[in-house]
Amino acid sequence: MTNQTHHDASRIVPERYRTAVVPHIMVADADAALSFYTRAFGAVEDFRLDAPGGGVLHAEIRIGEAVLMLGDADGGPFSSPAALGGTSAALHVYVPDVDALVRTAVAAGAELLQEPADQFHGDRTAVLRDPSGHVWVFLTHLEDVSGEELAARLAGA
Repeated sequence: MTNQTHHDASRIVPERYRTAVVPHIMVADADAALSFYTRAFGAVEDFRLDAPGGGVLHAEIRIGEAVLMLGDADGGPFSSPAALGGTSAALHVYVPDVDALVRTAVAAGAELLQEPADQFHGDRTAVLRDPSGHVWVFLTHLEDVSGEELAARLAGA
């Protein structure tokens, strides 16, 4: 797999996913989460607004081309996965080399839920859980698969 810069989204992220909803996650300790995402996923912190009483009111990071907002759960309408006993959402992020990311993330403390593997839909994927309890699906795009081919592959799986 060749090393691609974050500016080459046309090769890393399939066209239909280039403009997407921006996730905004809440965590019990945003400062620790920001540090983890930097170490484990190569995140770049673009913006941070600390809360007047301590903690992180709002931060924005990039993992490759993907933008993610996060902050400390404050007991208002938002809860962290720890407060909920889990999460009902997964965060999907396309990266140039899912295998390398998994090695780095696991060494930094991520829990590997699914080893990297080539999938019928044309991506190599892996599933991780971060220390805050969020589930991440990292993907490396291998090939474009038509709807017809996708259905045929699924039927044959």
